[in-house]
Amino acid sequence: MSSSDQQQHTSLAERIVHHPQKFGYLLLAVFLMLNAAVNASSVWTDLQRSATNGNLWWQPIVWEYSSAVSTLLLCPLLFWWFRQQPLRLVKIGRQLAFHLAGSLIFALLHILIMILLRQPVYALAGDSYGFEPLTADFLYEYRKDAWAYLFFLCCYTLARFFYSRLSGEAHPLNAADNNSGAVTADDDTTPEHFLVKKLDREFLLRNSDIEWLEANGNYVNLHSKGRIYPLRATLSATLKQLEPLGFCRSHRSLAVNLRQIDSMQFQSSGDGEITLYSGNTLALSRRYKDNLKQQLTET
Repeated sequence: MSSSDQQQHTSLAERIVHHPQKFGYLLLAVFLMLNAAVNASSVWTDLQRSATNGNLWWQPIVWEYSSAVSTLLLCPLLFWWFRQQPLRLVKIGRQLAFHLAGSLIFALLHILIMILLRQPVYALAGDSYGFEPLTADFLYEYRKDAWAYLFFLCCYTLARFFYSRLSGEAHPLNAADNNSGAVTADDDTTPEHFLVKKLDREFLLRNSDIEWLEANGNYVNLHSKGRIYPLRATLSATLKQLEPLGFCRSHRSLAVNLRQIDSMQFQSSGDGEITLYSGNTLALSRRYKDNLKQQLTET
């Protein structure tokens, strides 16, 4: 079956597992837009109760949607920061300091983007939007942004936990019983299998069934038979363990099982493309082309 046929038969759940970031941002965008609509209507209702209300109907809409768009634009940076500083039960004071600093930076950027979005709208309406930095206005916004930062941090941590359980997080069998289960750069032991923990089940993933490795933040995705198993490690550390078994880097963020290669094509630029027996295709960088060819002849 070709890769296009496989995609047509892929269920929605499998697509979400394979592309968690894309669906996560889509869900987040829907949530933020709906939340902005609810908040705008609530703010306008509260303003109508005041006899001295001088605000126009469009102003709460601009306030809430500029805040939502600003948050959405900052989410990639925010989630990158969460990956660098994940919640752990060690060095609590250090984590609090880093996340306090993160919340302050998030609040400053959020306010700056909101102002840049609101000022042109107010200008078109013949009005001006004012914001007093380092005053009660900032403290008011920071209080809300700090709460939003904590909310996103908790949701991100829970989402990664449940995603690892649903997709089946992998651990090297020789590291599965330690506290972290992570692959470190100093660990050059070649595991015979990976232990996959999925919900309340555990099963073994043979190295020969792994088709290619893909770097993904603090994780390496192990691709096998149309499924993805995240491994908490760097690509370099994982490849160091698996090189004796016939794995070779083909790109800055990819490594391939040489025994799974069906064919290769090269372009005039020197880059190329690898086709696997499964029908999937991988990028082949000219930087790694010669080394991959040499290892293929030795396999």
